Amino acid sequence: MRSLSPFLLLRIYNRVAFSSSPSPSIRSRFRPSKRYLSDIGFSEKLSLVAAADRRGSPSRSTSLGRCSTDPSPPTIGAGMEMVAKAAAASGEGSVARRFWIGSWKEALFASYTPFVVCLAAGKLNMDTFRNYIAQDVYFLRAFAQAYEMAEEFADDDETKAAMDELRKAVLDELKMHDSVIQEWGINPTKEIIPSPATLKYTEFLLATAGGKIEGGKGHGKIVTPFEKTKIAAYTVGAMTPCMRLYAFLGKALQLHLQYEGNGHPYKKWIDTYSSAGFEASAIQIEDLLDKLSVSLTGEELEIIEKLYCHAMKLEIEFFNAQPIVQPVVVPLTKLHDPTNHLVIFSDFDLTCTVLDSSALLAEIAILTASKPGQSGTDTLTVQRSPSDVRNSWDVLSKQYTEEYEQCIESLLPPEQAKVFDYESLYKSLEQFSNFEKRANSRVIESGLLKGMNLEDIKRTGECLTLQDGCKEFFQNVVKIKEKLNAEFHILSYCWCADLIRSAFSSVGCLNELGIHSNEFNYEGSVSTGEILRMMESPLDKVKTFKSIIANLASKEKHLSVYIGDSVGDLLCLLEADVGIVIGSSLSLRRVGEQFGVSFVPLCSGLIKKQREVTEDTHVWKGGLSGLVYTASSWSEIHAFLLGA
Repeated sequence: MRSLSPFLLLRIYNRVAFSSSPSPSIRSRFRPSKRYLSDIGFSEKLSLVAAADRRGSPSRSTSLGRCSTDPSPPTIGAGMEMVAKAAAASGEGSVARRFWIGSWKEALFASYTPFVVCLAAGKLNMDTFRNYIAQDVYFLRAFAQAYEMAEEFADDDETKAAMDELRKAVLDELKMHDSVIQEWGINPTKEIIPSPATLKYTEFLLATAGGKIEGGKGHGKIVTPFEKTKIAAYTVGAMTPCMRLYAFLGKALQLHLQYEGNGHPYKKWIDTYSSAGFEASAIQIEDLLDKLSVSLTGEELEIIEKLYCHAMKLEIEFFNAQPIVQPVVVPLTKLHDPTNHLVIFSDFDLTCTVLDSSALLAEIAILTASKPGQSGTDTLTVQRSPSDVRNSWDVLSKQYTEEYEQCIESLLPPEQAKVFDYESLYKSLEQFSNFEKRANSRVIESGLLKGMNLEDIKRTGECLTLQDGCKEFFQNVVKIKEKLNAEFHILSYCWCADLIRSAFSSVGCLNELGIHSNEFNYEGSVSTGEILRMMESPLDKVKTFKSIIANLASKEKHLSVYIGDSVGDLLCLLEADVGIVIGSSLSLRRVGEQFGVSFVPLCSGLIKKQREVTEDTHVWKGGLSGLVYTASSWSEIHAFLLGA
């Protein structure tokens, strides 16, 4: 049997990824939600723009905001969504907003640094805060100097006036530091010795303001009069990230103050950076960057973007350089004892992937039917037209969707549990498991999976786009596998494990992952239409999860993390020491909450954990607590588990 041409395989992916009416998937996540583009979370929206992909997901919640029963402050993901809305309101032509949106990962990483989490929790060691204030004073002095230097190169009075006003705002900020510096026990007369991270950042700013532009032609100093007129724009580009990031962090932390009252030890600091005045300064420098960018060439704008991105990275380095002497919950690997075994589990479809695998397999089946001689031997299948195959998938998909909704309704108890009830949840999901198995049986009996070429499946898997940040997470975590004493497993309903293996092989992680899924049956390299059914239900997943944990060395302590996105992952999410839902499935929340499960935004949950942690605290006390964390993206998970 001949495999499909690379051109047709590209059609498979593009058809599903870019079509507003993707081929049907038998999963519950196959049809695009009408609310999708307007309501998805910020990091998901940026992933969409970056990859130009559309994912269909009626079971995935279209809002990353706080659930009505969740008493926690909104998640950082929700904060980033506000940034997206502000960016949209300001118009597509804003260079400053475009650069900020492009730096959302760095802003997220900054939110998860040990310094910021401890500060938000109100538990930051005072000596650490004093050190930070001293370093920040040194930095702000350089910041004011950079404004003064760049002002000399501005070529109009309006720009000069704006820079002078911004410089005065920095001086006012320094006065604020001076007014409270003694309150925090800092000697104002003591010489400040900059840390390497502080020095690296200030030298970058002053070099840029002096005309030595990283990324410019020849990487040398700007000397001609005409070139010098660009220095103001380059300098503002390098300084804008600091202002916008602090305004963002101030607002995010202010949300937590609402739940703390006036007893937060660092309230004054948070109030300063969440104030309307500081936001006005951030907007002012962004407006100035937009104004100075109007006359620049595409190449010059690229230089500014590089300066902006580099400054964001230096901000994270600055936060990470603050000496943390207390136990911290972030990153998880920092507190993790390597004598304990770390086991990270993840679902695959729509947890790791942008598209559900069943939609891709459906497209392979349809395109296979469209090519004469492509559908295998007569012993495997009867030749069917592409339209017949597509219509058959439509029927199966419609039936699945209708029965899925009915099944979810039927397993919900009439009243919401007042306490977490795992036993009743497990029994209800037995009913859901039977539904999934019946749906798979219908697919097998339809014969639609017959005649697919193994090479086509593998090449489609290699083209499969993973969620933004997923590839980087797995690539980074496998590099430190030995250091962490860790292992990694994928637990998936996917009908064909070869698709999963190909997807992770293409990013260089396959050898480090245990793949636990269903398998196609083949005659030679052609699918027979049968599935070796090993992972079809929440019960199958949790059985495999428990088996893997049980097979660890009997005396070895372990820490388990499970990452999923749907009802099928719920039992594993609860059994794990740390369960994280990526995105927010409406059906998952409905089912979980009805049985007493609490869904808490990851960042809010970590801040709460930080308030509780002590030298002797065992932070993650085991599963079945009834608590599941929610994250907006793999970047957020990366920030929590591995750090920036």
